[in-house]
Amino acid sequence: MSDFRNSKTKDNLMRAFAGESQARNRYTMAEEKARQQKLYVLADLFKFTADQEKVHAKIFYEHLKELSGESAFVDGGYPVDISEDMCTLLGMADHNERQESDDVYPAFADIARQEGYGKIAQDFTNIAKIENVHGKRFAAFGKLMKEGKLFSSSQSETWVCLNCGYIVEGTQAPERCPVCGEAQGYYIRLSMASWGSNCNCDK
Repeated sequence: MSDFRNSKTKDNLMRAFAGESQARNRYTMAEEKARQQKLYVLADLFKFTADQEKVHAKIFYEHLKELSGESAFVDGGYPVDISEDMCTLLGMADHNERQESDDVYPAFADIARQEGYGKIAQDFTNIAKIENVHGKRFAAFGKLMKEGKLFSSSQSETWVCLNCGYIVEGTQAPERCPVCGEAQGYYIRLSMASWGSNCNCDK
């Protein structure tokens, strides 16, 4: 096992911590924009993902506890994703998540393994899988936005209000929830409401 302070893995952990921390903040800002546009389902999507990025950042950060009280200096490229357009923000989020899942974290895992840090390698591998799901989810919602189908469908769907839980069948979500009175922006296809791996991202 290499000396941790002089390892590439130490640098990669700090890069990953910085990347996850920034992703969390980007998604928090995207959440605010979505709420301003009354797209509450997208706001909840960004918040849900931001909360998971915080956990990822903590996992990477805790591997650096040996350096507590010191400063770690690393360089890296980080995205600047600024837009008022939700399709654009979803597309950029998808791209960044896929970059982490397909390229960055697998490479970091390989280096950690070579340097003898098996647990760190496994964390990079596992989190890469999560980022892949994040990317697919952002892509699915981006596709619905681009096609104008976030709240409508060519076939009957089961829709759920994220505010009160009211469920309705139809080709379109209600413009206003008949139970709580909130706007259409709170509605989501029930099949996508869990945000999890069973999300039917093909619709």
